[in-house]
This record gives sequence, C-alpha cells and structure tokens, in this order.
Amino acid sequence: MNPATEPTAARSARRWRNRFWLLVALLVTVPALVLLIAAIRFLPDRPVTYDDPAEHFKYGSTGGERESGFPYWIWQVLPTVCAKHLPGKGYESLGMIFEPGKTLPVGVSQRRNLGLDRVFLNCAACHVSTVRASDTAEPKLYVGMPSHRLDLYAFERFFFNCAADPKFAAEYLVPEIDRAAGGIGPIDRYLVYPVAISLMRERLLMLKGRFSFVAESPPWGPGRVDTFNSAKALFAFPFERLPVEEKRGASDFPSVWLQAARKQRDDGAPMQLHWDGNNDRVEERNRSAAFGTGTTPPTIDMTAIGRIEDWLLTLPPPDYPFPRDAALAARGKPVYDRLCADCHGASGRDFKGKLVGHITPIADITTDRARLDSYTYELAVNQATLYAGYDAASREPRFERFRKTWGYANMPLDGLWLRAPYLHNGSVPTLRDLLEPVEKRPKQFHRGNDVYDPQRVGFVSNVAEANGHRFFPYDTTQAGNGNGGHSGAAYGTDLPAADKDALVEYLKGF
Repeated sequence: MNPATEPTAARSARRWRNRFWLLVALLVTVPALVLLIAAIRFLPDRPVTYDDPAEHFKYGSTGGERESGFPYWIWQVLPTVCAKHLPGKGYESLGMIFEPGKTLPVGVSQRRNLGLDRVFLNCAACHVSTVRASDTAEPKLYVGMPSHRLDLYAFERFFFNCAADPKFAAEYLVPEIDRAAGGIGPIDRYLVYPVAISLMRERLLMLKGRFSFVAESPPWGPGRVDTFNSAKALFAFPFERLPVEEKRGASDFPSVWLQAARKQRDDGAPMQLHWDGNNDRVEERNRSAAFGTGTTPPTIDMTAIGRIEDWLLTLPPPDYPFPRDAALAARGKPVYDRLCADCHGASGRDFKGKLVGHITPIADITTDRARLDSYTYELAVNQATLYAGYDAASREPRFERFRKTWGYANMPLDGLWLRAPYLHNGSVPTLRDLLEPVEKRPKQFHRGNDVYDPQRVGFVSNVAEANGHRFFPYDTTQAGNGNGGHSGAAYGTDLPAADKDALVEYLKGF
C-alpha cells in the first residue's frame, strides 16, 4: 500500500509496531553486546608461558593467580604507595631478584584471569638465587638452588601491613596505576580497579587474621619458611591452644635438582622427602608445595606443574665455579667414603648408600627438633583430606603419603656448595663450620648475602650490611634456631683440621 494513501490509523499502528520491534531489538541486542564484551574481557584464563623450560620454571604459572593473584598494576605500584612497610627500596629489599629487561622478579608468574593480568609466586620464588664472587662482581643466577636471599616473612608482613594501611584504597592506588600504566580507561578507573582493590584488601586482611601466628613469631629471616604452621593456618588450627613446641618450625628452602633419583632408594623403596621425611612420593610432595604458590585443589594448573615436574627429574646441579685443589680433594674422598657415603650417597650424582633417604631418629642426630615437632599427627590427618573426591587415576589423586616421623631424613648432597647455610634450619653458615664441634660453630651470623666464600664453602656471613642492604642477624640461641647435632666422631667433627679441609675440598665437587 502506498504510505501516502494509507489510513492514518493503519499508519500509526505500523509505526508503533516498528517502534516495538526496535525496542525489542535494542533490549536484546544491547545486553547481548554488553555480555559479549564482558565475556571477552573477563572470561579468558591464559597463563604467560615460555618455551624454554628454565624460563618457564622462573616465570611460568602454577595456577596460583586464579585464587591468590594480585592484579599486575596493583603489584607494581604497592612498593610506592606502601613504601614505609618495606625494609628498603622495592621488592629487591625483600630479596627478590630482577633480571635485566624483566618487569617481574624471578619467581613471580603472570596469568590473564577475571579480566586482569594477575601475578603471584611460583616454584622459582623458593628455588632460584644468585652467587657473586665479590661485592663488586655481577650476580650469577642459579636455577634449582635454595632462595637464600628471599625473606618470605617480610614479604607476608609487607602485604598484610599494606592492606591495613589507609592508603590501600582506590583514591591512592588508582592514580598511581594510571601513572605507571601510562593511562587507563574509564571502565578500569571507575569500576574494575576500585572493585579489585576492595576485594584484594578484604582478602589480605582475612589472611592477616588467619596468619596472625606469623606476627607473633620471631622473624624467620631470608631463605627460610615455617611451612607447616602455615598449613595449620589454612586448616584453621586454634593457634592459641597449640603447644609452644609446635610453633617454631622455620627451616631452609631445599634444592630441587635430580628429582628422579629421589624416587627410589637402594632397597627399592622411595626416599623419604621433606626435612623430616614425612612424605615419600615426589608428585604428592610437589602438589603440597604448590599450595605455597597460592594454588588450591580446584585452581592448580596440573599441566604447568607437570611440565616443571618432568624437567626437574633430570635437572643437574651446576658445577662448582671456583678453582679446586685436585690433590687435596683426592685426599678427602676416602674420608667422605668412610664417614658420609652411607647416609648421603656415593657422590653428588650417585645416591647409592644403605641409609640414603632413610630417617635418622632425632635421638641419634640431635639437631634442633623444632621443625620435627611442628609437624604433627593431627596435621597429617588433615592433609589426607586434600584432593578428596578427585579421580585416583588423575595427576591429582587424594593425598595418601603424609606421615608423622621421629627424625630427619638423610639427604643426597647434590649441589652441596649452593645449599648453605647448612642443617635443616640453616643454622650453620658454612660447610667448614659444620665440621666443627658444636661449641666452635658460630653462635650469631648474618644471612642473605650472595657473596661466596670458596674457602669455607658458604656465603659470607660476618658482614652486617653491604651496598645499602642490611643482612639478617641469625641467633642460634633462639627457639628453633639451634645449631647443635650432626656432631661427634661419626660426623667428622673430631677429625684433624687437615682431614676436614680435604673433605670440604672434595665436597665442592658435588
């Protein structure tokens, strides 16, 4: 019909119909478009990955960002906004390591999740560090060694104290984010970051309350962590009712080389793992350790964990980089074979020995027992509930191998030169000191220096400060810090000085 001759009523009805369908289209299309844009922004879950396994170990995600991740730009500006809660300048003052050209420190991974680039710790945070030949030398990075510079205690306190600071608010953080990022859009400025800041603050304050035992404990110092009291906090153990002897369990980060060799002892059984030998399955131990990177059973990235796990099976420790006296080392080999090989293996690559991977009772080794006492039967029972309901045939079956023990495991000594300070709690600064009777070992020394002492085999520990960085004063008289044990004729502390020097020279080659 010609619109010009169309009756007025019909024309009006047609217009209303058109308007109605246009309104319907708008009501459907606009929300759909909004939902599509939101889905594109907020649904992707993409980790930053690396082809090189060493780079992936240093910077690849384990899934912790999903549950515990900090938005990238909040992470970047917090050292500025909360500078007063750091012991020095930036994350470096916490012992974190920055490689040239990297915006994140070693041991911090990144994942696009919930609409933001989010970051958190990965395995390398605790298992990569540096060595320098002198105060003026460039640091050399070693993958797989204990992170003897990282101060996790100070790391936790920084974020908890920052969250409680009035400046942990959008009015302070968003302008800094805008400046650091070179400008952010209105959605991020007025919606995304204000919500993210509020949620992050709420979660950190909740964790601060749950981990209140950390604030009540003496600082652990760099290279150490109270692993299993942190686990108790996650299980909501009542710390106010726990015995005092359970509350001092800080111990050193371990090395992570040659994991395949740790799957089996001489007698065919698997080695006892962790300092106290409370688990004998490498994969289960790894999933337990991943909780320290912020993962939970629903959020752990088993593909990423599996890739790291497979690489570590055969990763060897680095060779000792300083000159060695071959003749002196040769004189040390029979001393090692006689006193050490049964417990610690035939060499740094051959772990055969009738007691390697077994547990020596605390009554025999008599080292500080705080780490042993901190791990309890009750905690082992709680750990057995983790991954309950998961497919037993999958890579994440229910935990089954955690046990309460009554001593410390005899460890292989691969890469021993990089594992100072020594003993499970890092209470003896150098290998040469470990061969002295207890009364001659240093009672106080400083931890956190990466300048190496090739004569005594360990890191320089008699310097309190260098290049503006203060090192941690370690006091062996504090509860849990004792440097006793591993002493007597069976452990070489009664040897003549010449034999001790020869043994140390031989052990440099491990």
